Amino acid sequence: MRPSCPTRPFSTILMPFQNIDRHDCFIVQQERHLGQEIMQAAALWNAHGPDLFLHRGTIEILQTELRTFLPAGTQALADDALNLARRYQRLSGTAEIRFRLEKVRHDSCRRFHVDHVPLRLLCTYTGPGVQWKHADSEIIHDTPACWITLLKGRLYPGWSTKGAVLHRSPPISDLPVRVTRLLLTLDHPDACGMG
Repeated sequence: MRPSCPTRPFSTILMPFQNIDRHDCFIVQQERHLGQEIMQAAALWNAHGPDLFLHRGTIEILQTELRTFLPAGTQALADDALNLARRYQRLSGTAEIRFRLEKVRHDSCRRFHVDHVPLRLLCTYTGPGVQWKHADSEIIHDTPACWITLLKGRLYPGWSTKGAVLHRSPPISDLPVRVTRLLLTLDHPDACGMG
């Protein structure tokens, strides 16, 4: 017997990503503590990388495209992001994916929402991670940096509003120290903003 998705009593949803296919699971998170090499690479990307790297394609195409934009010392970040892309590809079953690595320095997506995609993977390398809550609750959960968050979107087969999880980018404009979030978003190749 499979255990039920523990979305109510806990602030984190730690379980195998494959459980996202269950009708009662709308979010799965994986705790991660990345090593110094990746964190230094993320800091170097923030200092010298493009504000936005947005491409769609197979893992091989993404790897080739990303290589042309890599600042010195950021290979470890690229390797980690591409490993997450491979993982997302296996879970989603899509041949191509949309790969978005973005520096976020402002309050974006302030409203809690559900994405118009089947499945979305988020990982914030620097700065605060995604915030989420159940549609029928006002309790907001904060995701630590480097954790992986997998969310069902409205286009996921069998998705319904019952038990749905909403998310948003955390507000950062009022923080006492200026913060740059380095956010990786992986989803369907036809996701909004790709056209």
